Amino acid sequence: MRRAESAAATRRTLLDDAAKLLDSGGPAAVTLREVGARAGVSRGAPYRHFADKESLLTAIAAEGWERIRERMGALREDPGLAPADALRAALLLLVEANRRQPYLYQLMFTPPAGDPAAVVRAAQRSCDEFVAIVAAVVDEGNAQRYAAILLTGAHGAAGLETSGLLRTDKWDTSADELVDALLATVAQADRQG
Repeated sequence: MRRAESAAATRRTLLDDAAKLLDSGGPAAVTLREVGARAGVSRGAPYRHFADKESLLTAIAAEGWERIRERMGALREDPGLAPADALRAALLLLVEANRRQPYLYQLMFTPPAGDPAAVVRAAQRSCDEFVAIVAAVVDEGNAQRYAAILLTGAHGAAGLETSGLLRTDKWDTSADELVDALLATVAQADRQG
């Protein structure tokens, strides 16, 4: 294996092990020392790939957004999926991401200090995919506005669900139900022009 390939493989292993630590206990569970130990590399090796913990967390958050973008792109390009179904599935991607990996989800929406611009760029690419999905369902002139409303609503629903507030006697609903209500509201508003 060439040196560049070896370095890339080491970086990938460090990212994967750091993501597992993040999933197990949040950002506090991620230390470069523990990531290096899990990856089976020397104590100094993680520092050759990441300046500090914040840089490592930034890379994990940016990768989280890239995975969302890839999945949204696959939904948008799926010829067997109606545009409205692709839109619902795209919103539920966010809800599911929060359910499966709440620490990563939180990190994606509150970028670490390392290089927040890298996370914002990755998030923007995901948002561009999402706007394209929305534009296939609503009037293209309203796509960005409706995309912002839908993303904000889905993110809020995911957060409320995580906190347990949606299952109280007051609301007794789920994030999925709120996504469906948001979609119905946007569809009605789009029809009314």
